[in-house]
Amino acid sequence: MFGKLKISGEIEVVTGMHIGGSSQFSAIGAVDSPVIRDSYTDKPMIPGSSFKGKMRTLLAKQYSRTAMLQEHNADPEIVLRLFGSSNKNAIRPSRLLFSDMFLLNEQELKAVGIDSVTEVKFENSINRLTAIANPRQIERTIRGSKFGLDIIYNVEEEKEIEEDFKAIKEGMLLLEYDYIGGHGSRGYGKIKINGLKVETAIGDVDSKVIDSCNEILKEV
Repeated sequence: MFGKLKISGEIEVVTGMHIGGSSQFSAIGAVDSPVIRDSYTDKPMIPGSSFKGKMRTLLAKQYSRTAMLQEHNADPEIVLRLFGSSNKNAIRPSRLLFSDMFLLNEQELKAVGIDSVTEVKFENSINRLTAIANPRQIERTIRGSKFGLDIIYNVEEEKEIEEDFKAIKEGMLLLEYDYIGGHGSRGYGKIKINGLKVETAIGDVDSKVIDSCNEILKEV
């Protein structure tokens, strides 16, 4: 069968998040490490590739039988099914299509007195041998920012849909206990995923299957 299911929801930033953009043309005195921005609005964004890559890595660790991660094409079957394989002898398209995520609540943040949707955090790294400090400025998307989540699931085997959605749920739960972007070990990039909803975009998928998928994602 052929069909497409749409997974929608919100990503809420719980701690300042840094997904790096280009600083190639920064002026003297500018932020050392800016966030990536949507070129249309100049607001911070979450690239679909960042979300997808982190979710795939976490699921590969979760389902792998070995302690060490292998290269992508050696991921566990359920991960290959969802994210695809580039193995030239067994190319598999991804069942999940991730969109870039854009800021939803700038006006809401302004209403509570927040002037900027980013902040600059000053940090020092200390050379252990010389004790010399190396100060740097890291731009972060502020806590409380919300981004629209939009994922398309390509239906290939109806009997596998619910199993796939259980893995998707697992990946999202793992993300909530991990981080998005850089510097996660220092407290950056914790997120909360809210309001997940599944609906048919194209095709004729049994409504009972859709209801089951929605029940599965309610656990996130």
